[in-house]
Amino acid sequence: MAEAEGVSQPAASRIWRAFGVKPHIVETWRLSTDPPFVTKARDVVGIYLA
Repeated sequence: MAEAEGVSQPAASRIWRAFGVKPHIVETWRLSTDPPFVTKARDVVGIYLA
């Protein structure tokens, strides 16, 4: 990300630390509110199981 934004890695780390950004830590997971989500999820899971 630092390279893409044109800053050094240490600068990006300082900025993330200053704002409490922790992209490597996922604290929550939310289920989609998309009405056809269940159908889509079944299709994807079916592909992986096949």
